[in-house]
Amino acid sequence: MTPQLQLSDISVCLGQQRIVHNFSLSLADGEIGCLLGPSGCGKTTLLRVIAGFEAPTTGELKIAGKTVATADEQAGPEERRIGMVFQDLALFPHMTVSKNVAFGMDNHSKAATKERVAELLELVGMSHLGDSFPHQLSGGQQQRVALIRAMAPRPPVLLLDEPFSSQDTERRVQLAHEVREILKRDGITAILVTHDQYEAFAIADHIGVIADGRLLQWDNAFDLYHKPADRFVADFIGEGVFVCGNTLENNQIQTELGIIHGELSEHFQAGTQIELLVRPDDIIHDDKSPNKATVIAKDFRGAGHLYTLRMPGSTRLLCLAPSHHNHQVGEKFGVRLELDHLVIFSREGLGY
Repeated sequence: MTPQLQLSDISVCLGQQRIVHNFSLSLADGEIGCLLGPSGCGKTTLLRVIAGFEAPTTGELKIAGKTVATADEQAGPEERRIGMVFQDLALFPHMTVSKNVAFGMDNHSKAATKERVAELLELVGMSHLGDSFPHQLSGGQQQRVALIRAMAPRPPVLLLDEPFSSQDTERRVQLAHEVREILKRDGITAILVTHDQYEAFAIADHIGVIADGRLLQWDNAFDLYHKPADRFVADFIGEGVFVCGNTLENNQIQTELGIIHGELSEHFQAGTQIELLVRPDDIIHDDKSPNKATVIAKDFRGAGHLYTLRMPGSTRLLCLAPSHHNHQVGEKFGVRLELDHLVIFSREGLGY
C-alpha cells in the first residue's frame, strides 16, 4: 500500500547549520503520527517542510504517492491541499461556526459544502451551534471547530502544530483523545507536533522522538516506553532513573538493589559498567525487604504517592506506591526491584 505521507532522507540547512538530519518516516492512510521532542529539536521545521513553507536541502517528500518536494523542486503549499490546525486556532470572530467550517471549501458546490459542514458538526456534537460565533463557545468547542474546519476539504494530510499548548496537562490529554476519535471516524491522516509525551500517547499511532534534528526512534507508545532505542529516548519518555551497576557472569548484574538476572547481549561482557533504566512502577514498596531507602521528596497523585528515594549508597530511585502508604520526607521504608525486562546502557555508550 502506498504511504499517504512519506519523508525519505530529508535534511534541512539554514545557512551553514544543518537543523534536520537525514529524516525518514511514513504514515499509511488514516494513521496518526506525532513528532515529539524538546524545544529546538527540529520538529516544527519538519512540519514546515511537509506544509511547503520550508524547502528540504536533501531528500524527497511524497503525499499520497506524489512527489511534492525535493532539494531541486517543490510544490507550493496551496498545491498540496494540506490542512493545518495552529496553536492559536485562528478562528474568524466575525463568522458563525458554520461559515468558519466552510471557509476552505470555496471550490465545492454550495450543496456539497452545506452537506460536509452538517456532517462535521454532527461528528463533533455541535449541530445546534452552527449559527453561534466563536466568542460564544467554550475553549474545547473552539478547538473542535478549528479541527473540523481543517478537515472539511478532506485534505490528504492534516498537520497539527501544538494545538493544545494553551491548555493545562489534564485538559491537553482529554482533547488529544477527543481529536483522535474525530480523526479516526473521518479517516483523516494526520501528524502532530508536540513536546508533551502524554499528549502524544493519547493521540498517535506512531511517535517519532527527535533530538538535535535526528529521528531517534519511530515507534508506538508502548515500545518507546518499554523498548527505548537509546539512552535519550529512555530518559525522555516516561519517568525513571538510571541505576549504576556492573555485569557479572551468567547474565547477572550487580547493583545496590542486589543481583539482577536477565538476558544480556554480547555487548555486555562480565565487568562492563552499565546503567539500568528503572521506572517508578519497577520499585515495589515492601516493608519486609532488607533494602531500605530514605524519602527525600514526595508527590501526591491521588491514588498514589510518587516518592523520590535515596539508597544508603546514594542511588536515587522513584517509587509509585498506594497513597495509604503515607511516608514523610526523612522516613525510611523497604523497597525491592521487580523488573519484567531489562533496559540497560553501557556507560561507554553501547545500548541494549
